[in-house]
Amino acid sequence: MSFTSFAPPPAARVAWCLSLLLLLAAATGQARASASAPTWSLSVGTHVHHYRSDPDHHERPGLLALDYSPAGSEWFVGGATFRNSFRQRSAYAYTGRRYAAQESPFYLQVTAGLLAGYRGEHRHKIPMNWLGVAPVVIPSVGVEVDRYRGELIVLGNSALMLGWGVDF
Repeated sequence: MSFTSFAPPPAARVAWCLSLLLLLAAATGQARASASAPTWSLSVGTHVHHYRSDPDHHERPGLLALDYSPAGSEWFVGGATFRNSFRQRSAYAYTGRRYAAQESPFYLQVTAGLLAGYRGEHRHKIPMNWLGVAPVVIPSVGVEVDRYRGELIVLGNSALMLGWGVDF
């Protein structure tokens, strides 16, 4: 399949349109001030785009993550559950830091932690996946408006994931 003839499914088009709208809203909105109270954050991962096409790849991770950040801190801890590219239930426990620019809704974020769930014939798809658990570092870029955010998450040399989140 050539890239020029590729037409994403309707749900993917909706997700990309929502991303564009969020970016446009961020261009005119204000960044959220540093939280004076502890913050919980709920995030979802809605779509994955793999760099290399493979009929075994699953593009809908169904990621659900919960993070906790102490008051006034850019550091956070969290956990996520999702279906990996091969439809295996997986989990990620991590800590991370968000690097936000003053007076800008844009930020960089990096998490580091342990990933479990790549089993059987797919266990070698994650480097250092000894005993079914592998250390990973995951960077992302995002935009936050009020308590809502959208992220583009870099999944190593394999894929990009579109994520959404809300703070409460």
